[in-house]
Amino acid sequence: MKKSNTLNNAGKLTALICLLTILLTPIVIVNAGERGILMKFGQVQNQVLGEGIHLIIPIVNTVKKINIRIQKQTISAEAASKDLQNVFTDVALNWHIKPEAANHIFQQIGGEKDVIEIIINPATEEIIKSVIAQYTAEEIITRRGDVKTKLDEFLTKRLENYNLAVDDISLVHIRFSDSFREAVEAKQIAAQEAKRAEFVALKAAKEAEAQVNLAKGEAESLNLLKNILTPELLQRQALEKWNGKLPLIMGKDSFKLWDIQQLITASGN
Repeated sequence: MKKSNTLNNAGKLTALICLLTILLTPIVIVNAGERGILMKFGQVQNQVLGEGIHLIIPIVNTVKKINIRIQKQTISAEAASKDLQNVFTDVALNWHIKPEAANHIFQQIGGEKDVIEIIINPATEEIIKSVIAQYTAEEIITRRGDVKTKLDEFLTKRLENYNLAVDDISLVHIRFSDSFREAVEAKQIAAQEAKRAEFVALKAAKEAEAQVNLAKGEAESLNLLKNILTPELLQRQALEKWNGKLPLIMGKDSFKLWDIQQLITASGN
């Protein structure tokens, strides 16, 4: 009986020890899109905890979770173009922390908020000013794709030094000063008026050319008729249309008839 009680007590003690072990052994769960920064007495370790459940030594180890998902940051910056126009740019940057370097980032910079304030915002503003300064205000509009490509290229290289990856960068808005917009409007109006004046002048020149060509045609036509309609041809056409009756010519004193012989002679010539 005593032996049975001793075994029961031993079983209970074992169960209690197991329970205490479980309770005193913290379980850390790293969620999807996160990495765990393992620290030993506050010192960052080389091991980066992936997604899932991890057992750590209480008091000795602590874990800081850090987000490695793609994050969006909007940055607004004012810059000067190549022709010294003020350009106001809004940029949307998609970025993420490189998972394998999460411990180094936390050790050197801090959490996501520190990364944004210390690294991303200043670097993006500087790159925007550097790229915008390479283009005139007009080129920034007409070559927007080139501006975006350079921003992407330069910012990717810059953030690479901090183990940050650029997924995409978008030029959300590009604005200019009021005076520049007014100057652009005036230029467009002047260009439209110049094109209209050019069209009117071209139309007038074409009409004048048409009038000249018409006058030339009429002159050539009259000259041709003059060369064709000789006196002999007119006389021949008159005889061909004569109906055989002599015309009666009335004078002052008497009636006269044309001499038939004169008509024949005329026709013969």
